[in-house]
Amino acid sequence: MKWVGRIIMILYGLLVAAPLYFVIVSSFKTSQGFYANPLGWPDPWSFQNFINIFEAQPMLQYFWNSARVTLFTVILVLFLGSLISYGIVRLGGRLGKFAFAYFVAGLIIPSQVIMLPLYSLVRKLDWSDSLTALIFVTAAGLLPLTVFTLTGFMEMLSKEMMEAGSMDGAGEWKIYWRLVLPLSGPSLSATAAFLFVMVWNDLLIPLLLLNSTDKLTLPLALMQFRGEYVTDYTMLLTGVIITALPMVILFMFLQRFFVTGLTAGSVKG
Repeated sequence: MKWVGRIIMILYGLLVAAPLYFVIVSSFKTSQGFYANPLGWPDPWSFQNFINIFEAQPMLQYFWNSARVTLFTVILVLFLGSLISYGIVRLGGRLGKFAFAYFVAGLIIPSQVIMLPLYSLVRKLDWSDSLTALIFVTAAGLLPLTVFTLTGFMEMLSKEMMEAGSMDGAGEWKIYWRLVLPLSGPSLSATAAFLFVMVWNDLLIPLLLLNSTDKLTLPLALMQFRGEYVTDYTMLLTGVIITALPMVILFMFLQRFFVTGLTAGSVKG
């Protein structure tokens, strides 16, 4: 039966590799070469698309916008999510379960359902077309997932260790900051990796809140290459490569922490 599993893995690998090959190869083609042979190798190979995309659009500004939104959103979500998760674990009992259910209930609400009231609220607060509003709105949307993930890990931590800290005179903040957070490092790293990818690639919320060209994030900026009648596919796919590259590099550096975080809570000890 091993060969069946291997065949399935090979087919899955090809399924993942096929669109990746198409995107990478197409970014090195001219428009004429793309339409003449969409699936073939570039003839010739050209880096002109990477030059043109920075000349045609302020990509560095879009990159900076995405970096700011992603960094501040992830920091805010991890801070609030870890505080809430710690509070839920410390509460315990029915009250802790109710608090956990209250926050995690946000996972069952589709984001499309709240788009109109969310847009109306942002308009009333006079936060339209603001990266600050985007940070807070995105953080609020990701908080349920963060609480769900971190609470599951913190419940694996030793309750006796927290009680010992209380008996030694440490307050709740000191136990959280000096004891729980360091022990939760692997889980925080894994959660941060998920959040980085989700925020960096988000299109729906920026599309709802941002209007000014100078405030666009990278995924939203890629829509600039789509016209009403014509789409510049080579430039669009080049933009996809540029947008995805930071996340690929980040994952390569954080892969060890990511895998450790996924397995940290699997065995209690």
